[in-house]
Amino acid sequence: MAETTGERLAAVWARTDRIFEILAPEAIFAQPIALRHPFIFYVGHLPAFTWNHICDGVLGRPSLNPAYDELFSRGIDPDVDDPSHCHEHPEIPDRWPALAEVLAYRDHVRATVLESVDAVAERAPAHLMARDARVFSMVIEHELMHQETLLYMLQELAHERKVRPTWLPPAVMGRGRPPATVPVAAGTATLGAELRDVSFAWDNESPSVEVFVPAFGIDATPVTNGEFLAFVDDGGYGRQELWAPDDWDWSHDEERRHPATWTSQDCRWLYRGLFDLLPLERVKDWPVYVSLAEARAFARWRGLRLPTEAEFHRAAYGDPTGGERAFPWGAATPGREHGNFDFRCWAPTPVGAFPEGASAWGAHDLVGNGWEWTDTPFTGFPGFEPWITGYRGYSADFFDGKHFVLKGGSWATATELLRRSFRNWFQAHYPYVFAKFRCVARG
Repeated sequence: MAETTGERLAAVWARTDRIFEILAPEAIFAQPIALRHPFIFYVGHLPAFTWNHICDGVLGRPSLNPAYDELFSRGIDPDVDDPSHCHEHPEIPDRWPALAEVLAYRDHVRATVLESVDAVAERAPAHLMARDARVFSMVIEHELMHQETLLYMLQELAHERKVRPTWLPPAVMGRGRPPATVPVAAGTATLGAELRDVSFAWDNESPSVEVFVPAFGIDATPVTNGEFLAFVDDGGYGRQELWAPDDWDWSHDEERRHPATWTSQDCRWLYRGLFDLLPLERVKDWPVYVSLAEARAFARWRGLRLPTEAEFHRAAYGDPTGGERAFPWGAATPGREHGNFDFRCWAPTPVGAFPEGASAWGAHDLVGNGWEWTDTPFTGFPGFEPWITGYRGYSADFFDGKHFVLKGGSWATATELLRRSFRNWFQAHYPYVFAKFRCVARG
């Protein structure tokens, strides 16, 4: 039985609250990533976004708290290489409001939104965002995406500032699938979707476009920590010839010598998980999480390159029979057997651990276990229209040549975001995302 809108909202809010409970009380004002606001901002941003688009945007109701609606309306995404350059956003206050005040605002917004479901439905004939409950799907998916933002921020927070949940599942260790390359035949990849064919899609997902993709070979599994260690041991971070000029400048200026989740103690590599510091050899078969710049350098070290968005689609959703699948494994709704997504493991798993989730070509983990970098700049498909009322800059603000498309999903990506057309994007020099990669070669 399908969930009601109220049930969907309650479920996403419950997960958000569970994530915030991981923070030690004094850490709510912590800012573990300088390019992001402190945690307190997100306590207010999620309800402010919901209010601004539902109660204000669709229903035109008077504000409960105009100051908070504005203060928490939009976060920051500064240029990694020039933090002074950023899209338009509210002024950062000298002092953030007290947590109790922001929680009261959140609770008032949530209660009002739940009472507004029927009123939004009544506006459907006259308001684009009210049709098919699109505005509710938008605010839910927005919150789901920010749950992942919160978790990669928590990943960067010192362990002593977090509370380990009693419900946390044990980490999955063990051997991953051995490295291999699988051939992908030439054929057509359909990128994006038509809005009429999906219940909701963000503006950058439409319209659909068919692209011919020449034959190529692709890694059957993502690059692992163990494989990336060979690159580190070979001095990869110090070999300028492996890096694009701007990637080298970033890595050199930041003094990067290893992935963001690695650290070293007593000449030994350790993996900094969400709650544990683990010997790297124990997680050597987990996918390595790196920036696009680091992934590019590794690919050049192997004499290969990264896939394009179209190649990812062909490898993930293409079929040797000439058709295309909804998911790599077929048409079945994403389930536990298909991959590490939807908060099931709360950490990576060994690569290739879900063989039932493999694509028609035999590529594993294309959905789940980490977003996958592509070397395709983020921009609109031909015929792109910023159709979302009240949020026309959602995608277009980032069509700047510095953001690149990621596909697939991580362990912290909700099932709702696993649709084939969904596109994520980040700057090439942003190292905090739960993002893996694999290499390709021409067939």
